[in-house]
Amino acid sequence: MFAKKLLHKAVHHHFNHKFQQHGSLQSPELDPRIVIHYGIPSSASLLAFDSVQRLLAIGTLDGRLKVIGGDNIEGLLISSKQLPYKYLEFLQNQGHLVGVLNDNDIQVWNLETRSLICSLQWESNITAFSVISGSHFIYVGDEHGLFSVIKFDAEEGKLLKSSNHLSAKFLREAAGFPESSDQPIVGILSQPYSSGNRLLIAFQDGLLILWDVSEAKIVFLGGGKDLELKDDGGNTSEMDTNLPADILEQNLGDKEISALCWASSDGSILSVGYLDGDILFWNLSSAAPSKGQQTTSSKNVVRLQLSNAERRIPVIVLQWSNNHKSHNDCTGQLFVYGGDEIGLEEVLTILTLEWSSGMESLRCIGRADLTLNGTFADLILLPSLGERDLNSKDDLFVLTNPGQIHYYDNDSLSALSTQKNRTSSVSAQEFPVLIPMADPSLTVAKLIKLPSQLNSSKTLAEVASILKTRSSPGSASFANWPLTGGVPSHLSTVKGAGIDRVYFVGYSNGSVLLCDATHPILSYICYIEGEVNGVKVAGSTAPVTKLDFCSVSLLLAVGNECGLVRVYDLKNFSDEKKIQFVTETKIEAHDAPLGKGPHCSAIFSLLNSPVQALSFANSGTKLAIGFLSGRVAVCDMKSLSVLFLIDGVPSSSSPITTMVWKQQACFQSAVNSPKKLETPSEKSLEEILFILSRDGKINVVDGDTGKTISSRPFHVKESTAISMYVIDYIISTSDVSNDKQHEEPLKSTVGAHPEEPVQESSSTVVNSSEAEVSSSETSPSGEILLDPLVLLCCENSLHLLSAKALMQGNKKPIKKVEHSKSFYWTTILKKDDKIWGILSLLQTGTFEIRSLPDLELVTESSLLSILKWNYKVNMDKTMCSDDNGQIVLANGSELAFISLLAGENEFRSLEHLPCLHDKVLAAAADAAFTFSTDQKKKQTTKPGILGGIVKGLKGGKTTQPVSPKIQTSNFDHLEDIFFKPSFPDSRPTGVVVDEKEVELDIDDIQIDEPKTVASTSSPNVKNKQKDKLQNDREKLFQGGSNDDVKPKIRTAEEIMAAYRKTGDAASTAAQARNKLMERQEKLERISQRTADLQNGAENFASLANELVKTMERRKWWQI
Repeated sequence: MFAKKLLHKAVHHHFNHKFQQHGSLQSPELDPRIVIHYGIPSSASLLAFDSVQRLLAIGTLDGRLKVIGGDNIEGLLISSKQLPYKYLEFLQNQGHLVGVLNDNDIQVWNLETRSLICSLQWESNITAFSVISGSHFIYVGDEHGLFSVIKFDAEEGKLLKSSNHLSAKFLREAAGFPESSDQPIVGILSQPYSSGNRLLIAFQDGLLILWDVSEAKIVFLGGGKDLELKDDGGNTSEMDTNLPADILEQNLGDKEISALCWASSDGSILSVGYLDGDILFWNLSSAAPSKGQQTTSSKNVVRLQLSNAERRIPVIVLQWSNNHKSHNDCTGQLFVYGGDEIGLEEVLTILTLEWSSGMESLRCIGRADLTLNGTFADLILLPSLGERDLNSKDDLFVLTNPGQIHYYDNDSLSALSTQKNRTSSVSAQEFPVLIPMADPSLTVAKLIKLPSQLNSSKTLAEVASILKTRSSPGSASFANWPLTGGVPSHLSTVKGAGIDRVYFVGYSNGSVLLCDATHPILSYICYIEGEVNGVKVAGSTAPVTKLDFCSVSLLLAVGNECGLVRVYDLKNFSDEKKIQFVTETKIEAHDAPLGKGPHCSAIFSLLNSPVQALSFANSGTKLAIGFLSGRVAVCDMKSLSVLFLIDGVPSSSSPITTMVWKQQACFQSAVNSPKKLETPSEKSLEEILFILSRDGKINVVDGDTGKTISSRPFHVKESTAISMYVIDYIISTSDVSNDKQHEEPLKSTVGAHPEEPVQESSSTVVNSSEAEVSSSETSPSGEILLDPLVLLCCENSLHLLSAKALMQGNKKPIKKVEHSKSFYWTTILKKDDKIWGILSLLQTGTFEIRSLPDLELVTESSLLSILKWNYKVNMDKTMCSDDNGQIVLANGSELAFISLLAGENEFRSLEHLPCLHDKVLAAAADAAFTFSTDQKKKQTTKPGILGGIVKGLKGGKTTQPVSPKIQTSNFDHLEDIFFKPSFPDSRPTGVVVDEKEVELDIDDIQIDEPKTVASTSSPNVKNKQKDKLQNDREKLFQGGSNDDVKPKIRTAEEIMAAYRKTGDAASTAAQARNKLMERQEKLERISQRTADLQNGAENFASLANELVKTMERRKWWQI
């Protein structure tokens, strides 16, 4: 008895001490962040696509990047700067995404770690940005006409800027324009199959320069304000075929470039869009120009016009798709946004063009205007699945505002181009969102974490395996969706794992969707239609207003606006099924037809009033229903009957807001083991029901009879109630013992004035001795359970009360916090099954977190800083929490899970998150690409290797091809050019725009003999070999690198002195014969080395082919 009294005294002291000191929740324990994000952000503005990894990236206007793969794999990257992205590109198949913000900050994101790996602040405004596909080099053009190169060093995680650059002044002088004009660079394109050697630089005033970076020369020059294009042969192509071909006489200096793209797979044709709405096709296959001269003529430029109106929309976007069905490169589709008459309906124009007889015969053989759903934001073309040629771009993604992705496959685009009606519409495949929120609209949601000590987790997993379906409330389908990238977490693919967390969603058509939210990748459990098979009930398809789920009995209750409550038994799979239709006066039994979905065991139609609250008793044997009219009904789940129907609060018709069940044993006995409460017995314990109405009144009734237990309802006047929580206040014996050790110091501080509350600016404390504390005993778990506390959350205040005192009519709160701004949603925070704090969300979008039980402010933040969202009306209706630090919010087409607790790692660690970069696929793609490249080399270089050498030795003038036929992934030569001295700006004489024929002597060629004395891995040997190679190159092209050197007429004496040999004619002939034999031997050795290289390449190709086949048969978890 003495020990019992001593413990009771210690508990009293601990209770006082806890309210005078800080609570258990501390600021370092909180770290709010987004862990799951689904849907397209409403501020989406840019698209990028990784054709190897099959990933789509979306840039936004608020500093967010969305990455989407297959199998519901989505990731959200958030920049610390809330600025729009103006450029966005993948480093193809390398697991990195590069974006440029409006403040010209270049950022590189690591998709594997979902983090910003590095950034580079550009000093001037970036006006052109391009990544060389397959490389780590980036081309940048700025407002001053300066062309620069950046290299991303993946090992160091840095962006390296080249000290070499091309200025507008230098390029214009090389092009023959004497005036110095710092025109902005508006476009940079790397010519296909040139390995980055050739790039197209477009200036705003219309000047086009095709620059060869390896040879430092201009190979094509077009546009410029001094160039007048005159077409007198009818070469102008108008999109309206009824218009006559007129004469084009246009000063191109007045035409500003607004868009450009390649219009052929080999980069021989360039399509350029202008601000005045014109589209010009440029033929770049002509020979290199002479300095100061343009190669452009009427046969090399063709104009296209979408409309003959005087005022037209600027051409905003141009994209080209080759016709892979055609055997030549003279047919394809041009996708155009803009160029049409101002004021017409916003459309995307698709032109089918053909010029098999030459550029001058270019004609439009088909036009279709694709009507858009929403305002245009961006488009991107992507290769069809299964196409080996990545330049065959057949499928189309269109991004429209706000946050809508439309997908058109090749079949739908082909059908569109064949329609006779110019303005046509085809059905686009919408983005298959996992949780539909628009059609039908989401009305209510609930997130529940199943108790670990119950078997409901495994039971629900078994139910899910039977009921699992791919159907959803939305119309979008995952079939034929082109995005397949990403790798799921191995934890989410473990067979036999239980379901620990369930996300319930109710819709406006009465349907309900159940999702497994155990892992970051959500998956469907089942989908429940609004109508119940076998029973026709009016109002069954009304919008869902409330949901509740009992983890003990696996019963799901669904309430709607018409007052109907449907109860589904998720574990009942018997063949004989009945549906109980229960009204206030009668019960009808109906046979339920066999179906695939969950069994609806009962339908309660008691009042024609919207359901505002649902609450299962702890044992799952009772269900409380609160209505908008203020009435409360309690139903027995075993007999499926109504126990009672009463006014929630006497003499009040205010809507019911919250109902909470509590066992009476918590109040009858001072000590209850938590384990006793967690595992209910088959016999229902007597329970009481706490009822909260919107006008701030709390009533306590008996759960079996409905009789009022409290002497008088608690009422917070002039305040609107939001929610109510009945909290089990548990303390550990270790805390009590620690407080007892510090009893003397506490007496001198707190105990000196026991009746004096702690004064705060925003809160009021009533002495805790007014709240009765029962005598206590320690439980087997070493914890002490005190009388429950009631936390009442109103719009402008928080009230903490003793539940026992509330039932006795005591209205004085233990703690009260007032707020000047209005709350509209709250949730409690638990850790280790103990309540630590409460989160309150204000209508301004700001939320604050307070500790319990002292209600001290721990931290505050805003949704805008975390989600980049603003508060919207009725957002609180779709918000939910599992009380364990996980909050789910919906906004527009976005769904976000926020984790609040820093120590919670279920969703935070990379081990649980899906990977956005597939390393196995990257390795297989590299091997396949190497094999394909070796095959092309073997087909193209083997027949002509000696012929090319002989042709070069003869010194004949070779025809410069438009682009090489072999695409290589080796970009080492670009690093030698860009990141070593002697770039064109430092040596202007290196710009070659007029080549002379150079006579070469075979005697000047030195063929290196194989050496075995030193290893080539030595740096000294490598440097010597590089120097010797450079000397041989200079010797070979001696006199051909300087345009100012003119042929010199030599006298007969000079020739004789240079070539006359000593000795007679016989010795001279013998010497010549020996040289010829030496040359023959050298050529044979070249042939032998070539054959050896080819054999090595074939062996490597066969090895790569075997690797590809092996990887295709293996799964990712077998690696």
